[in-house]
Amino acid sequence: MPSTLPLADPAPADGLLPASAAAGARERNFGVYVHVPFCRVRCGYCDFNTYTSDELRGAKRSDYASQAIAEVAFARSVLAGSGVPERAATTVFFGGGTPTLLPASDLAAMLDAVRSMWGLAPDAEITTESNPDSVDADYLVALKAAGFTRVSFGMQSAVPRVLATLERTHDPQRVPRVVHWARDAGLDVSLDLIYNTPGESIGDWRTSLESALAMEPDHLSAYSLIVEDGTKLARQIRRGEVPAPDDDLAAEQYELADRLLADAGYRWYEVSNWAKGDGHRSRHNLAYWQGHDWWGVGPGAHSHVGGVRWWNVKHPAAYADRIRAGRSPAAGRETLDDETRRVERVMLATRISDGLPTSELTPEGRTAVAPLIADELVDAAAALSGRVVLTARGRLLADAVVRALLS
Repeated sequence: MPSTLPLADPAPADGLLPASAAAGARERNFGVYVHVPFCRVRCGYCDFNTYTSDELRGAKRSDYASQAIAEVAFARSVLAGSGVPERAATTVFFGGGTPTLLPASDLAAMLDAVRSMWGLAPDAEITTESNPDSVDADYLVALKAAGFTRVSFGMQSAVPRVLATLERTHDPQRVPRVVHWARDAGLDVSLDLIYNTPGESIGDWRTSLESALAMEPDHLSAYSLIVEDGTKLARQIRRGEVPAPDDDLAAEQYELADRLLADAGYRWYEVSNWAKGDGHRSRHNLAYWQGHDWWGVGPGAHSHVGGVRWWNVKHPAAYADRIRAGRSPAAGRETLDDETRRVERVMLATRISDGLPTSELTPEGRTAVAPLIADELVDAAAALSGRVVLTARGRLLADAVVRALLS
């Protein structure tokens, strides 16, 4: 969740949505994202909407769960008042920040609010992100008892020198322990890795991959480091204190990840995500890529319902003020027109292994598929069956494929 909010229309204080948001809602899944904007320290590469204790300025972590619960109640009234049919939540995702800096009882209370307001689907996927140094075995048992099904640990790297560049504070030796505790608690485990960190060699990256695979997670994400303007890392690179990431090395590292993960039985289902069987894919993240509905709770959280997109005020203190006043915490919103929704559909669906039906392309877009097959960017067999699916090379050049399909 980037720290800079987009510019758009003002959001109404009552939060009510246009009638168009309700159209076709029963055909879409409904998920809930809960943003917990607290971190113990700020990592130099991070551009997410997060705050350390020194940056809270009047907001308190101890008040946060009650504020989020109040937004959940507000959300239910907004959706009902907007004519959106009530649907049980199929996924709930706690992200951040570091959600597990809060007591497990706070996460349980927020999840209970979702359960009481909308209900949870019988097979609902309930995930929290976590830093390896923010939980112990008892905490993970408490999450399972509250109804959580998955935990996603921010491993990032197994190499201390790389972690130091990223300013990650956890001990890499702790990651296998927390994975073991999570498994003992009955939780599925995902590991998040970052590659192309300045100064990270292909050998360093192999070490991280092999260390992650040795823990046999159910799911693994590998994201190329993006140097965001305004971050400490961007300033260090600009001053020459840290080398800039190398795009060619990033491609080599991605290819290594894909090869090692495939050999270990993991299947890619989105450009940066692999799972050990379809049952372990992140259904919450898939809902984003497939254009389903979700309500984002918390400071800076983004929401989407039926082509209406909005985002909350950023700072926890401003968010708390809106919640106390009974006003929508939304800072702005936009209603997507048909063309924008079509473009976004092409951009997102081509990123996943299910692919994009060629029937959804314009005639010009369908004409572009044959050259993409010739360039080995799109899978020929999938295209013959009516879907655009990226090859391994196509995943490295996904933006170029999208441009060609939209030309």
